[in-house]
Amino acid sequence: MSDLTSLSAVEMAAGIRWRKFSPVELVRAHLDRIARLNPQLNAFVTIDEEGARKAAQAAEAAVASGKKLGALHGVPMTVKSSIDVAGYRCETGTPLRAGNVPAADAPLVLRLRSAGAILLGNTNAPEFLMAYETDNPLYGRTNNPWDLARTPGGSSGGEAAAIAARCSAGGIGSDGGGSIRIPAHFSGICGLKPTPGRIPATGHFPPSTGPFAALGVVGPMARRVGDLALFLEVLAGPDLGDPNSAPVPLRWPGEQELRRFRIGYFEEDGRVPVTAETRAAVRAAAWALEEQNFDVEAFCPEGLEEARQIWWTLFGPAGSLVLGPTLAGHEGEVGPILREFMSIVAAEPALTLEGFMGALLRRDEIRARFLAQMEEHPVLLCPVCAVPAFRHRERVWNVEGRPVEYLDAMSYTQWFNLLGNPVVVVPVGRSPEGLPIGVQVVGRPHEEEVVLAIAGRIEQACGGQGEPNL
Repeated sequence: MSDLTSLSAVEMAAGIRWRKFSPVELVRAHLDRIARLNPQLNAFVTIDEEGARKAAQAAEAAVASGKKLGALHGVPMTVKSSIDVAGYRCETGTPLRAGNVPAADAPLVLRLRSAGAILLGNTNAPEFLMAYETDNPLYGRTNNPWDLARTPGGSSGGEAAAIAARCSAGGIGSDGGGSIRIPAHFSGICGLKPTPGRIPATGHFPPSTGPFAALGVVGPMARRVGDLALFLEVLAGPDLGDPNSAPVPLRWPGEQELRRFRIGYFEEDGRVPVTAETRAAVRAAAWALEEQNFDVEAFCPEGLEEARQIWWTLFGPAGSLVLGPTLAGHEGEVGPILREFMSIVAAEPALTLEGFMGALLRRDEIRARFLAQMEEHPVLLCPVCAVPAFRHRERVWNVEGRPVEYLDAMSYTQWFNLLGNPVVVVPVGRSPEGLPIGVQVVGRPHEEEVVLAIAGRIEQACGGQGEPNL
């Protein structure tokens, strides 16, 4: 069946359960598509053809024997190559980790396998994950399925490209400053940045410790919001290796409860302009909810710029201190994109202990003020990025007659890493070039279920954005 890869993960799992098709057929369809498209996309680091075929045969035998099946039984998936998978290369795109192969699976990978998912391989990422495009000295550049001359984003760009191109039913990325959400936006798929600790980041490199523990998360990516919800059910739960982990049970809101959530939206933040089509996508999402009788009004929270500045202190200068020992003496061995990032950090004043502690204190103050504002608007809609997918190595864009620099264009995601909000990106519009445009749906910490439910309503009304023509 040639159309199996077009199904959602939910539909794949149901089709296997009802014996409409087999895990072997499903895996074969995905491996055939990878063989045809990956030479153009360069989305994969590891393609585990032998392992996937063996797992599919075992999954098919389980169906035939009448055994109880997991929620993802037979569903072909991928993970970002910054997450430990036993036997897969986990190098985060840098020669300084070349040949690193974990001996054990990360907890989230164990949870996927326990639910019956079949891993096809892992996917490309920028060096040390420090870029909003995916290119590195070990594996090269990943291309966007919508336009091969453009990036699928970073740092979960290989994951986004594989999913958008239907080489994978869904997968796992990570996000310290937009690294799930920007690739989802650039590639026309959905992504969930959860509350820190809701899904364990144990087994991720760089480790989610120190300043990264306050910012970085792992989360699911897929072509449908319903798939994100299914993946959350499989992945959520505490783990001792994640310092933010907490036993927060899943709680899906009913219809009456959902309608009590007042929704605010803003088309831009007043600092960084966004394209006209980006503003139109946010309006379309807001109008779609209004048409469904949700209480929606224009609202832009205060304190976003201060949140961005503190995010940069923790992600840039503080983060570079964490990576510093690994890079020391090897600066000439890393690629140009990482050197570019490190030069941006080096231009900043040296981070002192006083400055670091002050940033942590200000972060908590801003979080408290932001959450107080969310009492009035528990759900927010806003842009993901100032621009759609950009051409490889572009660094400045003319938006509404103003130049917008690289990090500024991406700043619409950075706030929520500092603030700890769960966020879903859902595709809503298109640019004049036919590139996808997503919208962020933002909720209060540990209310992923609410955000997913609202994003699902937007998808129902604004979905059908199509797929890349590959």
